[in-house]
Amino acid sequence: MKTDADSGPAPLFMDFDDNGLLTPLFGEHDRNLALIEKRLEVSITPRGNRLSIEGSLWSQQVAQAVLTDLYARLQQGLDTGSGEVDGAIRMAEATVGRSAEAAEAAAMAEDVIIRTRRRVITPRSPVQADYVRSLRSGELVFGLGPAGTGKTYLAVAVGVSMLLDGLVERIILSRPAVEAGENLGFLPGDLRDKVDPYLRPLFDALNDMLPTDQVMRRIESGEIEVAPVAFMRGRTLTRAFVIVDEAQNTSAVQMKMLLTRLGEDSRMVVTGDLSQIDLPRGKRSGLADAAELLAGVEGVRFVRFTSADVVRHPLVTRIVRAYDERDRRRGESGNTGDTGDKDA
Repeated sequence: MKTDADSGPAPLFMDFDDNGLLTPLFGEHDRNLALIEKRLEVSITPRGNRLSIEGSLWSQQVAQAVLTDLYARLQQGLDTGSGEVDGAIRMAEATVGRSAEAAEAAAMAEDVIIRTRRRVITPRSPVQADYVRSLRSGELVFGLGPAGTGKTYLAVAVGVSMLLDGLVERIILSRPAVEAGENLGFLPGDLRDKVDPYLRPLFDALNDMLPTDQVMRRIESGEIEVAPVAFMRGRTLTRAFVIVDEAQNTSAVQMKMLLTRLGEDSRMVVTGDLSQIDLPRGKRSGLADAAELLAGVEGVRFVRFTSADVVRHPLVTRIVRAYDERDRRRGESGNTGDTGDKDA
């Protein structure tokens, strides 16, 4: 593929060598091009295997980077749906016109591609890319930030890929059941039925990456274990990829217990949103405690997501930003009163 662009506001032209990739590149009824035009405020006109991009110089360069990335994905046999277009735009906006180091990091996309049985997953923001790299190379990683940023989903994806590649022998997924001493006992069924609502998001992620029969078979064999935090006490976890989800709802004692379960050739990722703590008033969050205590400790990595990394419906991003802005104003005024229901 080759590109040329004149300086100034003149159109930027792109030529593509493989005509067979143009339909998925442009999207059904040019849907992908329309999304790029809307997000970047450019005008894209395809003519055969050439297209022109009109707009501001920076927008042209971002659109060019997006189309280059999507074209490269298609050459590797990967999908280019609206989610991939959104991710390519986020990555390009963060790197075009910035440091050479940032551009080089974005170009090295292969090291953040996650391959599972059912799908190939790629990061949709620079922070997500940093998170994937940390998960693959770090022994203890904390993923902190709002809902919808991919903290848990990407952690499960990396865990599954490492299990398939034989780098770990099992995946252990755990979440706190914050009502275990109260309302949980009133739910119908046995213990598994009672904790299922808390663990369902983890099963959903697994089923998105492995065929359902494989998920069940690996659970029965012990290769995949899904359990409440309380079940981790007294264990030493070796050759395992351990994910502690919704960790903001652990106590400080529980968090210490979890972190000290890490055994030989294992790695652990702890995810949570410190703005969504459901613990009783006055009880210290184990995630908040660990984030404060372990900052700067060698071998511990923290990846912090923001509303800019939300990859759900665009409205979710605007909702998260509205809440963040409200919390910021309250912090500046010293008003830290109750914000009401924290469920998400």
